[in-house]
Amino acid sequence: MKQPTIIKQAVLIVRNLEKTEAFYEKVLGFKVIERTNEKVALSADGEKALLILEQNQDAVPRNPRTTGLYHLAFLLPERSHLADIVHYFIQTRYPLQGASDHHVSEALYMADPEGNGIEIYTDRAPEEWRWQEGQVFMTTEALDIEDLLRDATETGWQGMPERTVIGHIHLQVSELNKTREFYCDGLGFDLVLNYGSQASFISKNKYHHHIGLNTWNSKGAPAPAKNSTGLKNYTIVLPSDEEKQKVIDRLKEINASLSLDNGKIITEDPSGTEIVLEV
Repeated sequence: MKQPTIIKQAVLIVRNLEKTEAFYEKVLGFKVIERTNEKVALSADGEKALLILEQNQDAVPRNPRTTGLYHLAFLLPERSHLADIVHYFIQTRYPLQGASDHHVSEALYMADPEGNGIEIYTDRAPEEWRWQEGQVFMTTEALDIEDLLRDATETGWQGMPERTVIGHIHLQVSELNKTREFYCDGLGFDLVLNYGSQASFISKNKYHHHIGLNTWNSKGAPAPAKNSTGLKNYTIVLPSDEEKQKVIDRLKEINASLSLDNGKIITEDPSGTEIVLEV
């Protein structure tokens, strides 16, 4: 949790705002900090919005074979928090899609009512991660639930802890070469793992990954229709105005889309995912 915030916020388009809000508030324990008839802002600390839900009742469900969100990953501060939420899910019999040990982290997987993938995870200590020639070792093995539950607390799950952040975002993309160029040469991320020929993981500050990219269900696929549900955009935080100018220059060099809005950079990756960059 000593990592600086890189992914600040994500915005999802939903058809049923009430039902989706209830999932994030009642099931996962986020705090509502803003609510209108068409928008809800959700927070872990009661101040900063990590997730914004925008309602469009006329939206069509996103085709899963298009580009866009694979999953949005919320990083819990302590392993005990992950243990507590596992115990809570067991008690409430809430259905999960998976539970994995990735060596660098331990993770749960589920979907919200609109089918958006959600990961809830905790990191192992960075000194336990294995690096070789600039590549981080990650794997996918069954999560040892019994071992994890030994860290559960007496108080149990109390909702999203205040220091919860968006640890990473994982995207379905149409291809990897131009996408890696955009994120690495354009936005300044480092490639930390090629996972076979169909997935890449990139990060800043030697994190295991801030952004995952895969073509498992989307090789050669188009972007979703403009009126689809799902990820509208996500926000990346830049550390300084100097870095902001460097990003602008690099995006121009690779001919990426670029516009400015109230000091924020609006761009789009090669698969059509909109990204907001702000200092």
